[in-house]
Amino acid sequence: MLLRHTPKKLEEREALTINPAKTCQPVGAMYAALGIHKCLPHSHGSQGCCSYHRSALTRHYKEPVMATTSSFTEGASVFGGQANLLEGINNIFTVYDPDVVAVHTTCLSEVIGDDLNQIIRKAQEEGKIPKGKRVIHTNTPSFKGSHVTGFANMTQSMVTYFSENTGSRQKQINLIPGFVEPSDMAELKRIMSEMGVKSVMFPDTSGVLNGPMTGKFKMFPNGGATVDQIKSAGDSFFTLALGRTASLPAAKSLDTKCKVPCEILDLPIGLRATDIFVDNLRKTAGVNVPDSIKFERGQLLDVITDMHQYFYGKKAALVGDPDQLSSLAEFLTDLDMKVTVVVTGTPAGPKFERRVHEASGEKTTVKYGLGSDMFLFHQLVKNDKPDLIFGNTYAKYIARDEDIPLIRTGFPIYDRIGHQYFPMVGYKGALRLLERVLSAVMDRQDRDAPEERFELVM
Repeated sequence: MLLRHTPKKLEEREALTINPAKTCQPVGAMYAALGIHKCLPHSHGSQGCCSYHRSALTRHYKEPVMATTSSFTEGASVFGGQANLLEGINNIFTVYDPDVVAVHTTCLSEVIGDDLNQIIRKAQEEGKIPKGKRVIHTNTPSFKGSHVTGFANMTQSMVTYFSENTGSRQKQINLIPGFVEPSDMAELKRIMSEMGVKSVMFPDTSGVLNGPMTGKFKMFPNGGATVDQIKSAGDSFFTLALGRTASLPAAKSLDTKCKVPCEILDLPIGLRATDIFVDNLRKTAGVNVPDSIKFERGQLLDVITDMHQYFYGKKAALVGDPDQLSSLAEFLTDLDMKVTVVVTGTPAGPKFERRVHEASGEKTTVKYGLGSDMFLFHQLVKNDKPDLIFGNTYAKYIARDEDIPLIRTGFPIYDRIGHQYFPMVGYKGALRLLERVLSAVMDRQDRDAPEERFELVM
């Protein structure tokens, strides 16, 4: 395998990426759009681009992802895609009848310079958008950012196009969940419901990409935030945004447009981050934390206490999305594990580096943005071999090559199931994560134990 030729010696690379630690913006934009009820994502570019975006999401969620495309050919590539998009909008509403069409750009349409604002206005003037239907858009060039920034851009567009301040404040909180799994979004809603907090969460892919098998095809699942709910976000009295990279732009736009104040929190992965999330809900909504939530927290503490000796001193290397990595680094450090390496391909900025160092210490090697790819991650792993690797499916090759257990986290995960149905956020999510980490540690201990130390009981 080529991985076995990865050198330990680190070299500075400014113009070369080898196996990027991210996917492109349109993938994240498409995922966010699926979190609107009866929304059909539309890729303004070639059929190949749209096929890749759909394929990435379908393979990760094991669900058919519906989306349309402007189907650029040579003519559109030279003269622009306005005619294709106008005809596409007309066909989409005629054939599929969605409530919303969410258009995102690709490399090709960005390089051409198509003005989507103008094209959507023209479609409205020509009557191609039926009454009561909406077309929104965001710019997501694939040659910059990542799937996380694409998600952030589409979520921000939901605020731009839908949110309204009617002058009548509602006793509800907005929750922008960040780039997390449908199971995580469902868990966040459950926690708020347990605490008696009325909320609007957008986007919301729970029930969309982790739905049941009923034997009947449904073009638009029951899940997703409705347009009316997103409109009402402008009348909420507060916004909690989870994850600086994925959720901050939408929260700030909502504050600017509708004067809804916001607080940016880390994703509630692990004990400390979940405590902060629950406490912010309690203070903001003026409610008490119910016994049911305290019970879940107690269970998590019980497992941490019982199994602490197996976590203590274990070294971990992390690769993935910045919002998840900072919270995960904090949680592992709270378990007395040592986070040695954190790498993300997303251009997360120096604030991300500072946050990771606050969570896990200054000795942690943090890399982000250009040149921070799987090749670099492999080199860092070779130089300071950890006990565990946390990352997506692509990290399995490094894990196998270096004989290190892999805990699958982030996006994409193509070769396992469960992430769609079992959360990683909240106390319940942290408990599941602990079980996975402990199983990996104990499986390795059993595999390597001499016969006289091959114990039946932990």
